Amino acid sequence: MKVIFAGTPEFARAALQRLHAAGFRVPLVLTQPDRPAGRGMKLHASPVKLFAQENGVPVAQPRSLRLDGKYPEDASAAKQAIEAAQADVMVVAAYGLILPQWVLDAPRLGCLNIHASLLPRWRGAAPIHRAIEAGDAQTGVTIMQMDAGLDTGAMLLREAVPIAADDTTASLHDKLAALGARLVVEALELAACGGLKPVAQPEAGVTYAHKIEKAEAAIDWSQPAEAIARRIRAFDPFPGACGVVAGEVVKLWAAAAVAAPAGAGVPGLIEAVAPDGLHVRCGSGTLRVTQLQRAGGKRLPVADFLRGFELKPGMVFESRPS
Repeated sequence: MKVIFAGTPEFARAALQRLHAAGFRVPLVLTQPDRPAGRGMKLHASPVKLFAQENGVPVAQPRSLRLDGKYPEDASAAKQAIEAAQADVMVVAAYGLILPQWVLDAPRLGCLNIHASLLPRWRGAAPIHRAIEAGDAQTGVTIMQMDAGLDTGAMLLREAVPIAADDTTASLHDKLAALGARLVVEALELAACGGLKPVAQPEAGVTYAHKIEKAEAAIDWSQPAEAIARRIRAFDPFPGACGVVAGEVVKLWAAAAVAAPAGAGVPGLIEAVAPDGLHVRCGSGTLRVTQLQRAGGKRLPVADFLRGFELKPGMVFESRPS
């Protein structure tokens, strides 16, 4: 079976590596154009592109696939490459470009998407973040037959994964990347013998995982401590949850909700400072923060952080700089 692969980040690279190891022929890889990154803002290739180059797989990096869009020359060149590949199927994983109908129709078996949620819950751009933020007990991977809608296609394979109490987006991402890589190989093996059985997504239970915005990083201390703790885990590694104390923006990377005495308290108030945690009053409950980071610094356990940044009971975390 000949497989075109479309993907960009590490999540997608894991699937491409598994397909390659399983012996599928990959005549073409589509990935996002190189992006500037790092302090020098030098152009960096995506993890998918790097893997493809290391293994001699042709790569196309169109800025758009819409023939009537802003970059018709890119789309036209991609169309020629896709048609020349004569693939049986396209596998898509966190590619980052919308696939127009001509792409969906190009391979004989259409396009299969590796989606990091149990559809129809958490359709959209940030399913891992939103599942943790919402306090879901489990998530998973769905292999989906793509259609013109936003993650609305028929489900082909689906497997759940529990969300651990200490899971961050980073740790859950790695679990789901490995699962997605395994499931898509299973799906293609079934497709080769006509064994896939599409199941339409139910109308009940649809939720949308909207893209994470940097503005969401600011902690709202009037929220319950448990909700803030989930958001801190959901926003690790990006964009990081932060508060402002002593006029400086500080990122919080690890925290847990703890019981607090009943009674009024100013949200954001530092109630106690100890080597094992910084206790901050929330709308309800208290947040015990155990890992912090100053701008330009490293993530540090609270005991190390306090050696270079003095915090005292009575000081108050704000959401944003005043």
